[in-house]
Amino acid sequence: MKRILAFVFCLWATFQLHAQTLKSVLTEQLKSTHTKQDWFVPVNVALEGLTSEQAIWKDGSGNHSIGQLANHLLFWNEHQLLKFRGEKGHPYNGDNEETFNAFNKEQWEQTVRRLSSVLSELEKLIQTSDDAFIRKWAETIGNISTHNAYHTGQIVFIRKQQGSWNPEKGVK
Repeated sequence: MKRILAFVFCLWATFQLHAQTLKSVLTEQLKSTHTKQDWFVPVNVALEGLTSEQAIWKDGSGNHSIGQLANHLLFWNEHQLLKFRGEKGHPYNGDNEETFNAFNKEQWEQTVRRLSSVLSELEKLIQTSDDAFIRKWAETIGNISTHNAYHTGQIVFIRKQQGSWNPEKGVK
């Protein structure tokens, strides 16, 4: 009986360690795309000091502006945060282009603050979630980080094109 209990305890402890490790990895991924400058530039650094005029700038090739990219990130991160909380996400008709084009120059600073706030809320939610939630949403959370890193890279690239990027912040 003692062996069975020891085995069950070891199995339970291994499962708990795996779930905690997964939670830690997912939290770190979210932080590295938001505030923690580690392997690459996080979004808060990429947007730091950017004016609304710089945010609306386009290179003339049909690519999105930084403001449109930031708005797109805000839309999808907030949409997913609401879903994680069991609330209804933002209305979405299937046209992803609408998530870019809703950018408003006059609300640039508010967009940046809201994006940072939503990303912080996502991090807190993951840190405080139980194992069942982490297992259910792990792939989605990983994809959120990948999506955020991808668009943050675009933001840095656009800033380089327009001459507003300080290479001391990363990505020479």
